Amino acid sequence: MPALVLLGAQWGDEGKGKATDLLGGSVDYVVRYQGGNNAGHTVVVGDQTYALHLLPSGILSPGCVPVIGNGVVVDPSVLLSELSGLNARGIDTSKLLISGNAHLITPYHETLDKVTERFLGKRKIGTTGRGIGPTYADKINRVGIRVQDLFDESILLQKVEAALDFKNQVMAKLYNRRAIAPEQVVEELLGYADQLRGYVADTTLLLNNAVDDGKVVLFEGGQGTLLDVDHGTYPFVTSSNPTAGGACTGSGVGPTKISRVIGILKAYTTRVGAGPFPTELLDADGEALRRIGGERGVTTGRDRRCGWFDAVIARYATRVNGLTDFFLTKLDVLTGWERIPVCVAYEVDGKRVEELPYSQTDFHHAKPVYEYLPGWTEDITKAKSFDDLPKNAQAYVKALEEMSGARISAIGVGPGRDETIQIHSFL
Repeated sequence: MPALVLLGAQWGDEGKGKATDLLGGSVDYVVRYQGGNNAGHTVVVGDQTYALHLLPSGILSPGCVPVIGNGVVVDPSVLLSELSGLNARGIDTSKLLISGNAHLITPYHETLDKVTERFLGKRKIGTTGRGIGPTYADKINRVGIRVQDLFDESILLQKVEAALDFKNQVMAKLYNRRAIAPEQVVEELLGYADQLRGYVADTTLLLNNAVDDGKVVLFEGGQGTLLDVDHGTYPFVTSSNPTAGGACTGSGVGPTKISRVIGILKAYTTRVGAGPFPTELLDADGEALRRIGGERGVTTGRDRRCGWFDAVIARYATRVNGLTDFFLTKLDVLTGWERIPVCVAYEVDGKRVEELPYSQTDFHHAKPVYEYLPGWTEDITKAKSFDDLPKNAQAYVKALEEMSGARISAIGVGPGRDETIQIHSFL
């Protein structure tokens, strides 16, 4: 049976939660492999809507084991709050497993994130202010705090002291903030130890054994391809690797065990935060997409920037992830337009460019080259098969598939769990 990677093929917010939930009943494990509570998923089950920030979407599927892998950064207060909220709604969260090697977001990471953004002023990145970047920076600088450190008070104190030794100098001398007492941080973190202990496991061993035993394991990325710290629109990116390669490093499962890589695409394009966005619409069409699509960040609460579908980005996502399939979401949002523009290339310095420019400067100045496809007015939310779609909607999907470089295997025609057309199996 396969090990699958499911990830965002644009700037995030493509509907990964719905796609993961759709597969949740067919898989044995769903694994978050990067990011933290800066990644939000909205999942609609019947008349219930769930907003997940840190937990894998598979936690809503009774037969599935949700796993937080070693590549994730964990804010323990957010995690416990999210678990408590789901438990109060009757969701069983007891199967959750957390890698002992995952890094912890501490109060000083969140403080640093916020004051740094304020200090940058107009040059700010547009972070969520939740301490994600500073936590990953500490991980790379080898002064991070890991989940397993909660269970050894002596080691925890040593590590917090080492991390704060330099940070307190920066806080006091650069940002004019009061120094943070290591003992205070340790006391707060130790308060989470007993609540988390039962969830912590050697998830790398467990997942490799599961794949070897023929279990179906789904690796779920947060954010999207264009927010990858290596392959995204740097520096306007996240601090980890949402691309397919991140699934291996963020879980400890090798690439030879991955059989399918599924990219989630919106039928148009959105992004949150600063950075270049060639197809962004600052007109009535952009406002309509935002309103009809409910384009507000699950985690940030910020309105998303909206634009037409960008096939250049889709092709890039296919290439850097080795995508085998696409899940096209929110096709229903486009109902009602007489014709729908699709960006098929860019114009850069008067030249047509059909692949994503590697230069930050070129991408910043890229202008979309559009082709126009006929729209449709029929309600598609009740469609159960591809043939149920209006002819123009079918043509739109086929055109996107041809432009993007991988087959479209599923289509979202509404927000509900059952409002999905499955064309090809992912398994």
